Amino acid sequence: MSSDVRADRLHGRRHECESLNTLIATVRAGRSQVLVLRGEAGVGKSALLEYLPGRATGCRVLRSAGVESEIELAYAGLHQLCAPVLNDLEELPGPQRDALGTAFGLSSGPPPDRFLVGLAVLSLLSMVGDQQPLICLVDDAQWLDQASAQTLAFVARRLLAEHVGVVFAVREPSEHALSGLPDLLIEGLSGADARALLDSVITVDDRVRDRIVAETRGNPLALLELPRGLTAAELAFGFGVQSDLPTANLIEQGFLRRLAALPAPSRELLLTAAVEPVGDVGLLWRAVERLGIGPAAATAAAASGLIELGGQVRFRHPLVRSAVYRAADLAELQRVHRVLAQVTDPDLDPDRRAWHLAQAAIQPDESVAGELERSAGRAQTRGGLAAAAAFLQASVGLTLDPQLRANRALAAAQSKNLAGDPDAALNLLAMARAGALDELGRARADLLQGQIAYATRRGSDAPPLLLKAAKQLERLDIQLARETYLDAFSAALFAGRLATGGGTIVEVAQAVAAADWGDQTTSSRRGCDLLLDGLALVITQGYPAGMPLLKQALTAIRERPMSDEESLRWLWLACRIARAIGDDVSWDELTARQVQVARRAGALSVLPIALTERFSAVLFSGKLGEAMSLVAELEAVTEATGSQLSPHIAFLLATWHAREEEALALIKASRQDVIQRGEGLWLIATEWTSSVFFNSLGRYEDALVAAERAAEHPWDLGLSTWVSPELVEAAVRGGHPERAAGAMARLHEIADTAGTDWALGIEARAKALLSQGEAAEALYLEAIERLGRTCVVVTLARAHLLYGEWLRRQGRRVDARTQLRTAHQLLTDIGMDGYAERARRELLATGETVRKRTVDTRDDFTAQEAQIARLAAEGRTNPEIGAELFISPRTVEWHLRKVFGKLGVTSRRELRAALPQI
Repeated sequence: MSSDVRADRLHGRRHECESLNTLIATVRAGRSQVLVLRGEAGVGKSALLEYLPGRATGCRVLRSAGVESEIELAYAGLHQLCAPVLNDLEELPGPQRDALGTAFGLSSGPPPDRFLVGLAVLSLLSMVGDQQPLICLVDDAQWLDQASAQTLAFVARRLLAEHVGVVFAVREPSEHALSGLPDLLIEGLSGADARALLDSVITVDDRVRDRIVAETRGNPLALLELPRGLTAAELAFGFGVQSDLPTANLIEQGFLRRLAALPAPSRELLLTAAVEPVGDVGLLWRAVERLGIGPAAATAAAASGLIELGGQVRFRHPLVRSAVYRAADLAELQRVHRVLAQVTDPDLDPDRRAWHLAQAAIQPDESVAGELERSAGRAQTRGGLAAAAAFLQASVGLTLDPQLRANRALAAAQSKNLAGDPDAALNLLAMARAGALDELGRARADLLQGQIAYATRRGSDAPPLLLKAAKQLERLDIQLARETYLDAFSAALFAGRLATGGGTIVEVAQAVAAADWGDQTTSSRRGCDLLLDGLALVITQGYPAGMPLLKQALTAIRERPMSDEESLRWLWLACRIARAIGDDVSWDELTARQVQVARRAGALSVLPIALTERFSAVLFSGKLGEAMSLVAELEAVTEATGSQLSPHIAFLLATWHAREEEALALIKASRQDVIQRGEGLWLIATEWTSSVFFNSLGRYEDALVAAERAAEHPWDLGLSTWVSPELVEAAVRGGHPERAAGAMARLHEIADTAGTDWALGIEARAKALLSQGEAAEALYLEAIERLGRTCVVVTLARAHLLYGEWLRRQGRRVDARTQLRTAHQLLTDIGMDGYAERARRELLATGETVRKRTVDTRDDFTAQEAQIARLAAEGRTNPEIGAELFISPRTVEWHLRKVFGKLGVTSRRELRAALPQI
């Protein structure tokens, strides 16, 4: 594009240019900036992108552009952007290097998670920016393939302290992956600027000029292109005939007029260039030669100004490409696709060749459908799940055999679901169901529908679907059936009391217990098999029947870890079992492992669940700082993926710190939110947290009501050992000891069969509340002894508190002070402010003065700063910290400088000594 044309296109763009100049200055200063230019076609977004390189002196510029015909080819747009800097790929951490190499087809390997690819691109661009300030320009982002769009959106949201700027141009960001990023609306030119631009290309009288400006709405490209080739009479009388059309269509009409004036061979050459998205001049000339198009056609096409045929094929504007494409009839398109398939190297680019063959096919063709199926397999190995789905979907239309067509539609639906497009998956699933699926295919279709429901909502509609699929699979594929039953258990646990339509956890357990699993010996089964059968027995026959299998399952899973795939699906269940039986060692180990596996696999759809469970384990171990670090990571994940943070986290923290007004507001909001989402698990958790909160305030009637609501659903697998002691404490302190009987019975059943110090210690603490005299004291001492052997510090601290309160009421003030001082110190250290205040008041009642906690140094730090400080003090490198928190090493360094300044230290060695302050 020549400089004078660029100047023409930038009439009236002072404000926009100032914004771009600011972006460049910010990047040069070492801070990242992202900007999305949005506006209708032809409004000048591409011209503004062209403005940047001339102003970005001393900066490196990388470019990419979305192409509509490439929208299904995974990572095509991203590869275009990164291709010039792939020599730096070897400098990335191993998992990131492998993920990006696989995504770009540079190496083979398992399909990489798209967010791990995103982290690799973030690291790569940050590294390039360290060498020289970097500006990335992405035009026509609405036509980016899904994988590229999601990855670039991830990167854009994680940039902070890098020498990197990214500018996107997009038409409709509201429904695009880029929505929510900083944007700048590019509108039509003002009347004066539009008239000046029009005057620079044609001379017409004022009335005609005003009419053209009004009808083009100041769109610069429309002003430049529509008047071309029109006579004065046409300008005066014919211009407004179709002014009700969208501006993009009006501009395309202008290009079509110019296209119609060209000879047929030139039009066919332009069509070939429009269909071939890579811009490969050599490939275009080979196709043109096969089509019998001579050199004169190329000369005429270039002279029209619609296309440049230099080192790369380049249309004057993306609307030229779309105008040429839409002007062709089906026979012309099929002919061009057929020729492009013939000249595309089947070894170097088999997937584009297969795509061209598919578009050229005029009837079902099994050989082409088979090529597409193989292309889908290759795309999937690169992590291009959207591309795999597109290839499979295209193969469906070319498949004549009804059963094969249905199976391919089902495979396409599975790929669409894995690619994060559940709506398209459901449409393909309907197509598969309408076909000739066999019995196993129908069962797999039901399984997929349940998986889609569970992945998208984790609500009440998923369990019955998964239960139905599991039952169907029992006589078709035993292993798949058992795995599906475990998925059904997970879904039923999430739905909890809100499960409806035949998918409750009891119904899942009954189906597992009733199934004929053949000759299976317990000793040879995997941990997940023991988990399945143990769950079924506990729920159908009680803890005494199923506890041995559950304990074996936890031992097996700890000693013989599941594969990453199994861990991502079912390790959460094992963590809940560890909670349920009071096995604090397994709970700590398995929650840590689940986070580790999710991080390593880059499975960011699972990581929020893993982090939430790990957060609970760490928080109840008394490690408030580490727990808050996990919250910071959880927030980073949800921000990067666009998912929702569990409402229970915010509620639990508000109650933990006794922020009464906030907690009371969140009680109501949390209940409404989880009921709407159909996640009964979080409803129970909200009720349990409410009971903990009200007990801390001494509002025992409210605590009892909340605990009794939570106890109505006994098979929550993890909260029974927590709800029961809250219910007992609230009932006894509220003057209703008789209402504690059911909770004590459930707690005794679990503790007696589990035999763990955690469960037995909690049982002893609860029984002490219901006992008198020496019996009560013996039980308090037993509880403290047992809980002192666990890592669940919160339960120990509260045992000291209850024992101290009991001692004071017995008139033993000196003994009470010892217990209450211990409780107050522990509760203060772990930030459980409501119970710490309760301990402080009890100490005051014994005659001892205790000051309230004042704000200390840790309150000056953000959660992310505190987390980075801890990881650095543990010896982690900046790249390792960045990989864990989904930020670049430079951003880690930026945060560390702030931490050093706040603590008054200058090195990581000094950081370790200063760490207790935060």
